[in-house]
Amino acid sequence: MPSLKASERQQKIVDQLNIHGRVDVLELAEELDVSGVTIRADLAYLERSQILRRIRGGAISARPSRYERPPEMNAVMHSAEKEAIAGLAASMIRDGETIIMDTGSTVTALASQIPHTLTDIAVVTNSLSVAAILSEHPGATVIVTGGTLRPKLNSLVSPFGELLLREINADVAFMSCAGVHAQKGFTNSNWQEAEIKKSMIQAAGKVVFLADHSKLKHVATAKIAALTEADMLITDNNASVEVVKEMRGLGLELIIA
Repeated sequence: MPSLKASERQQKIVDQLNIHGRVDVLELAEELDVSGVTIRADLAYLERSQILRRIRGGAISARPSRYERPPEMNAVMHSAEKEAIAGLAASMIRDGETIIMDTGSTVTALASQIPHTLTDIAVVTNSLSVAAILSEHPGATVIVTGGTLRPKLNSLVSPFGELLLREINADVAFMSCAGVHAQKGFTNSNWQEAEIKKSMIQAAGKVVFLADHSKLKHVATAKIAALTEADMLITDNNASVEVVKEMRGLGLELIIA
C-alpha cells in the first residue's frame, strides 16, 4: 500500500470505527503498512478530538452528542464523498432561484461547485466561508444573515441571527447536520446553530440536507427537524444499504451521489 498521509490514515480508522465500533492497533498497523507507534499517535489525536476512546490494544467509538469536529479535521474527513454530494447538489440549482446555505464542510464544498454558467442566483447564508467563496461568483448575489459571530465555524448565530430569515422566501435550502436518524431526525451538535437551521427551513420552499455516510444513524444533541420536514437527503455511495432502505421506507427522498 502506498504511504498514506496522517489525515488519510485517520479517516480510514474512523471508517473502521463506524463499521465495527472498535479497532485494533496491530490490525491497523498491518492494514495501513505503518508502525504501531504511528497508529497509536493517530489514535491519540482522534481521542483528543473526541472521536474515539483508547483502550488496551486499540480503541472504541466514542462520539459525544455535543461533539463538533475541529474545522481543519472536518475539511479532510470523507472529502471525496463530500465533493460528490456537493457536485450533485450544485447541478440542481437553476437561474433565478434564491437559495439558502448554512454552515458545514459539505455546504462549503457546494459553494465552490456552483456552476459559473449560472448568471442570476441569490444566496442567503450565515456562513462567512460560503459568502467569501461566492463573492467570486459572477452570477451570485450574496446576502449574509447577520447575527453574532461564532468563530469556531466562522458562522453567524443568534442573537440577531434569525431576523433576516423571517423576511426571506427562498426556493431551496441546502442544509448540513451532524446526524441523521430514522426516529430522531436531523440533529446538530450546537444549539445555537440548530436554531438558525430551523429558521432556514421555515424560510425555504424545498429543504435538501447534505450528509456523508458517517452522519447516518448518529444522533447529536440538538434537534433540527424531523425526517418528514426534509424534501431530500443527498448522501454518498458508502451509505449502509439497510439505513438507506429504512429512511426511504419512511418517505424520505434519498439520493446517492
